[in-house]
Amino acid sequence: MPVGRPSVPAPRAAVTFLTVAEVAAMMRVSKMTVYRLVHAGDLSAVRVGRSFRVPERAVQDYLRDAYTDIA
Repeated sequence: MPVGRPSVPAPRAAVTFLTVAEVAAMMRVSKMTVYRLVHAGDLSAVRVGRSFRVPERAVQDYLRDAYTDIA
């Protein structure tokens, strides 16, 4: 270990959280639909006080997994 320089942990990737309204607008569904997805466990969310925050990555993963090719 180098002398004189303290060990600093590597920075974590920043997580971007979205509100239920932002997720609903992004997916073009109602806020109630987003709440249903969260309560059913289909969409990950974090409870902050009385509100939910959804990681942007969770929305991207949900949309990727829900995508079906109709052609």
